[in-house]
Amino acid sequence: MAEGNHTLSGAYVTLPQLLALRFYSKGLMTHSSRVTGNRAGQKLSRMKGRGVDFAEVRLYQPGDDVRSIDWRVTARKTKPHTRVFREERERPTLILVDQTQQMFFGSRLRLKSVAAAELASRIAWQNLLAGDRVGGIVVSNDGNVILKPGQNNKHVARLLSAIASANQSLNATSQPADYLQTTMRNALLQVQRLCRHNYRIFVISDFALPVSFWRPHLHHLAQHNEVELVHVQDALDRQLPPADHYTITDGNQRTRFFTGDSAMRQQYANRYAEHEEQLSKLGAVPGMRYLRLDNADTHLDKLVWV
Repeated sequence: MAEGNHTLSGAYVTLPQLLALRFYSKGLMTHSSRVTGNRAGQKLSRMKGRGVDFAEVRLYQPGDDVRSIDWRVTARKTKPHTRVFREERERPTLILVDQTQQMFFGSRLRLKSVAAAELASRIAWQNLLAGDRVGGIVVSNDGNVILKPGQNNKHVARLLSAIASANQSLNATSQPADYLQTTMRNALLQVQRLCRHNYRIFVISDFALPVSFWRPHLHHLAQHNEVELVHVQDALDRQLPPADHYTITDGNQRTRFFTGDSAMRQQYANRYAEHEEQLSKLGAVPGMRYLRLDNADTHLDKLVWV
């Protein structure tokens, strides 16, 4: 972990590290106004109806339950007024975490795969502590692991164990060009089959695939669920390193290249900026939200995910 905070670092993550993040989640829960108790379903929905949380008083409308009439306000304003409540509805959390080959990269502090694993752990613990059922899909080089939402520490521990196992299996061996697209498509289709309605879905990835690949799957999920896109980035994703000669390897082959070509540098930066802008627009549609996080960020202790 980085000095002065609880951010994980390095090339790999272990299960004990992910389990330990539970203890750094408890202090954040008081910052969320959406948490109302310790039981399952204690999340305030945007829908209004009979429930335990008072929302507002408004003029009586035909069809309102007469038991909800606020007689004091009615007497004061000489017109019937109704008390409106927000319903409490169960909102299971499902976390799709990318641990495929292109995440095995990082230029500062840690690899993107480690950052994604840490984010998934923090999100899982916070939502479990908030009373949600929590599940996930781990997308990896060895296939996808699915855990349906459950509501206890052991269930989250099984999810984190699958994440740690996928993370530790990453290495410099490259995958076929079409592997990522096939694996991620299968994972998103599995999410669609599982999350029919009123789920909160976190997709944690570097979103390396074209936005045209993501759009139909995520739009489908956002029709009846809340979808959070958590974009894990590295500084070298956005721009090439300072002008010099560099040698890179995938574990099998080595390539030497020069980054001093200004036209190439600009083209590289423009291509990524366009991709990022398209993702941002995708995340702006109803039911969806887009957030960028650098894999070297050390402020994760301050982020609330409930």
